[in-house]
Amino acid sequence: MSEILVLYYSKNGATEALAREVCLGVDSVADMASRLRTVPAVTTVTAASRGDVPESGPPYASATDLVECAGLVMGSPTRFGNMDASLKYFLDGTVSEWFAAAAVGKPAGVFTSTSSLHGGQESTLLTMAVPLIHHGMIIVGIPWTEGALSTTTSGGTPYGASHVTWNRKNDKLTDDEKVLAQALGKRVAGIAKKLGL
Repeated sequence: MSEILVLYYSKNGATEALAREVCLGVDSVADMASRLRTVPAVTTVTAASRGDVPESGPPYASATDLVECAGLVMGSPTRFGNMDASLKYFLDGTVSEWFAAAAVGKPAGVFTSTSSLHGGQESTLLTMAVPLIHHGMIIVGIPWTEGALSTTTSGGTPYGASHVTWNRKNDKLTDDEKVLAQALGKRVAGIAKKLGL
């Protein structure tokens, strides 16, 4: 069985909720399984602020996860139209894997959450794709044929899955947001399977 790394950082639960929906999509593809991982928060001096093992939730990611998995779906809250520093800090530590071409040819997708409709979702998704392109990954979005893209009044874009909190509980996803997150996971896993990864 091949695994897809579902890597995320979440501060208030919304991005984690999306990550778990992405996992459902990955796990719906025969012979494919999700590997859910997170990253520790960083301080203003960009040092990891927590120990090696989280108190709860999935384990922290290591560069080995990137090497071992057949694809990647990566998520972050939006920070001024960019990914959170914690996820960027992790990616900045994957230079050895970049030199070794460990992710070249693997499919990758991205997802994000924001507090407001115009909170920078699409720019965050696009800027998250940049380091993955440098790694040689094949960027996968959500095609227009996915019906929920046309019906959503909340999150969801062709660039990747997203969630808008508005005045809801942070981790309460709309039905369309769930459908689109699952579709992204299923699409990345399906492409990895077709590629024989």
